[in-house]
Amino acid sequence: MMNTLGKPDSAAETENVSGRESGPSRLGRGLAALIGDVDTEKQAVERARGQRRIPIEFLRANPRNPRKSFGEEDLADLAASIREKGIMQPILVRAAPEDPDRFEIIAGERRWRAAQRAGLHEVPVVVHKVNDSEALEIAIIENVQRADLNPLEEAEGYQRLIDEFDYSQSKLAEVIGKSRSHVANTLRLLKLPESVKGYVTEGKLTAGHARTLVTHENPERLAKAIIETGLNVREAEALTRKPDTPPRARSTAGASTEKDADTRALEKQLADALGLAVDIRHKPDGSGELRIRYKTLEQLDAVTGRLVK
Repeated sequence: MMNTLGKPDSAAETENVSGRESGPSRLGRGLAALIGDVDTEKQAVERARGQRRIPIEFLRANPRNPRKSFGEEDLADLAASIREKGIMQPILVRAAPEDPDRFEIIAGERRWRAAQRAGLHEVPVVVHKVNDSEALEIAIIENVQRADLNPLEEAEGYQRLIDEFDYSQSKLAEVIGKSRSHVANTLRLLKLPESVKGYVTEGKLTAGHARTLVTHENPERLAKAIIETGLNVREAEALTRKPDTPPRARSTAGASTEKDADTRALEKQLADALGLAVDIRHKPDGSGELRIRYKTLEQLDAVTGRLVK
């Protein structure tokens, strides 16, 4: 039941995850049942019992949310889906520490933002009584499981658990449900220069690319070379091991190093048509690659608009 302010009754407010042991160690094991995409019949009943609807303005974003970037196009698509089908999965919240009549989002801020765009007045929520560290754990786990975090947001979330709640990497790996090596390698990304972190956030470099740069003596120069020449992760690793090898030579391994006049002419024709650099690579077996390089997301949007009708 809910009173006129949208505040859950006392029984519901104190409800925790039914039948689960307390403490951070339960979260990695229990979150799939808590927020998983597929419910068993028993789990569905348990969630329905704890679910309620509250006015959307009674929710607020979590300042500890590890996810910082919310793409405009992604939010627009989700808002359109919500207008048509509603919110399929409740937002996880807790009572706001300084105002029990309001609620702080634990997981589901993207759904909340999209629901506002869709013009919803109320949203489904499940209220949990958790402390700061448990709330952060749930937020990180949910986003990691859904692949919603970019690698740096994931790393920053891990570091916050270590700094603020005294987690070891081993304990963190257990709670998050990842290997210790994954946690360690992800945390190493925080050592990169800010410019390289920007490339990762913008999607110009993958986490695999970024990991190859951590120990390089000049990660900024190598990052630019990877982006400009379109190196994959394996080629970037090879370039890291042999820094004197020109990027182009590494990226064309296994392909013909000299292009015939017809190939160069075709590259120019495509480049003129698209307004972007084009690279055609033939291989001895008759296969090959066509690479179109862009420097900004606007250029990517433009070429996508031409190719996808």
